[in-house]
Amino acid sequence: MENKTSRLSWDTMMALQPEELARHSTLPLTIHAQTDDIFKALAREIADLIAHNNELGKPTVLINPVGPTKHYPLLVAITNQERISWENVVCFNMDEWLDWQCRLLPNDHVWSFAGYMKRHLFDLIDDELKPYQENLHFPTPENMSRYSDMIEACGGADLCYGGFGFSGHIANNEPPFSRWWHVTLEDMKHSVTRILPLNDETLIAFSHRVTGGNTKAIPPMAVTIGMKDILAAKRLLLISDGGAWKQHTLRVLLMHEPTVDYPCTLVQSHPNCEVWVDEQTAETPSLGLSKRPNQQSS
Repeated sequence: MENKTSRLSWDTMMALQPEELARHSTLPLTIHAQTDDIFKALAREIADLIAHNNELGKPTVLINPVGPTKHYPLLVAITNQERISWENVVCFNMDEWLDWQCRLLPNDHVWSFAGYMKRHLFDLIDDELKPYQENLHFPTPENMSRYSDMIEACGGADLCYGGFGFSGHIANNEPPFSRWWHVTLEDMKHSVTRILPLNDETLIAFSHRVTGGNTKAIPPMAVTIGMKDILAAKRLLLISDGGAWKQHTLRVLLMHEPTVDYPCTLVQSHPNCEVWVDEQTAETPSLGLSKRPNQQSS
């Protein structure tokens, strides 16, 4: 693709029109006219991957997020209607919330990712098609030193997919901001499963979207797979239906040089990574109270 080495200035990136993004992007970009189309395509891709590997007698290894989630009911419906067996599917969740003392939340907690996946995916698959419990893995403080090795022992992920945050995080690989210690680009690329605090920006973003601004309702810690695990996946999909609040992050992801300030930029080196977004996420960010001269008022 064009401009893989020629970088644009920040202001130029932010001023590009949606139709110009693909030409300047380091990654294949699909802008979906309807947000629902993103999740239909994602559910179809996962189901087809499992079905194809089943035909070949091969396992399917997935790294799953809780966010996005709107594809899960569609995936369950396809699985049950088309009788796609998950017997040989191995699932690794990207991350899991922890309380302030780095303890796991109970599965019935409203923020438990393990509980969410059980209720909204695994329990809804017909019994004869369900994955084996021993093939469903979630990162914990107890297994985090082995988690990356567990993924690697399965041959790595066939597909890793998920969103990207306002701060540029993928899973909970947050930008490491500190006056006193620094993480290099190579360090971040080779990061493995570990415990991290949520950055203030992420706490605030979640509170605005989910809890009505109540930051105290958001778990402050997480255990997350590292960028090493993400970058080792055979295929990588990054998705946003987030709208206006991710407009600038999308442009950084696609066009900014790789930097630990936005960990999502590290995926630019991946040989099989795509970005799928809705039209609002692809819109040109506003300069302030007024629209840019070439933007239409809503």
